[in-house]
Amino acid sequence: MKHLRKLLLPFSALYWLVTALRNVFYNKGIFKGYAFDVPIIAVGNLSTGGTGKTPQTEYLIRLLAHKYRVATLSRGYGRKTKGFILAGNKDSAQTIGDEPYQFYSKFPDINVAVDADRVNGVSTLLALSPKPEVILLDDAYQHRRLKAGFYILLTAYGDIYADDYILPAGNLRESRTGASRADVIVVTKCPRYFSEEDRQRIIKKLTPKASQKVFFTCIDYAYAVYSETEELDIEALKNMPKVLVAGIAKPERFFDLLKGPDMIIKKYPDHHAFTKSELDELNELAKDKLIITTEKDYTRLKGRLPATRLFYLPISSMFIADSDDFDNTILNYVGKSTANRYIYNE
Repeated sequence: MKHLRKLLLPFSALYWLVTALRNVFYNKGIFKGYAFDVPIIAVGNLSTGGTGKTPQTEYLIRLLAHKYRVATLSRGYGRKTKGFILAGNKDSAQTIGDEPYQFYSKFPDINVAVDADRVNGVSTLLALSPKPEVILLDDAYQHRRLKAGFYILLTAYGDIYADDYILPAGNLRESRTGASRADVIVVTKCPRYFSEEDRQRIIKKLTPKASQKVFFTCIDYAYAVYSETEELDIEALKNMPKVLVAGIAKPERFFDLLKGPDMIIKKYPDHHAFTKSELDELNELAKDKLIITTEKDYTRLKGRLPATRLFYLPISSMFIADSDDFDNTILNYVGKSTANRYIYNE
């Protein structure tokens, strides 16, 4: 498949030209960018997905929310609404998107907002009383119109941007040189145990600038799955009949972790909007089985499948080393930031 995609390299050259010119225009000030007088952290990637933005954003929420008023701002991919929405108790994955709804469900003390126009979204958040003290931008690395004060670039272990090509021959949204805008680079989904030599090999491939720090994280899976009212240990679950459902990028690790002798796997595209016929099929398949899904998919399936049979597996981002260094880098930026001066005009 990769060899076939390389036939598309001439089209990638055109895509590269368009994105490169766009970046040049923003770098030169020909296209206007907007900054604000509040610390803004953008989490994103160069590729089209599957780098673990959601658990990384949740890590930042846990790090900051005990000390600052935190807000998240996302585009709200896949929602059936438009414009700015501040999440409330009437919202769902359909109104604000699956990832923002996950943030809202897990962190009720922060503001969760969606707006495709990130400049308008930040401006509207800052009109709240009390206004946020820190704003986390989810999947906004290419959103050059809004100038964040701090950029976290994610790249997945085994699929780092240094080995990839620009769309459509590869999965990069822009040239690898876009990595130069990052303040830190986080290699995600690493093996929990791998050597310092391997880490240095990856760092050498990424060729970070002297000012850029590179960190390594793995996905930390919970030891149990959860429904609205029940908790089941994963080890006990392995031999139980079940249907595994995933509509995320790169779900193979999820399937591997839960696989067992009496198992049906249903795989869907990332951010999949489940149809009635698909829900009916899942119900039919799971007559005498549990339905185990990812945390993100649970936000779209909750209330649409029987609550007594629908479970999800929580995940989180865990630093393999240097977590204190990462935490202090973020806290120092937020605590001392004066870089984002408010220059937005109506």
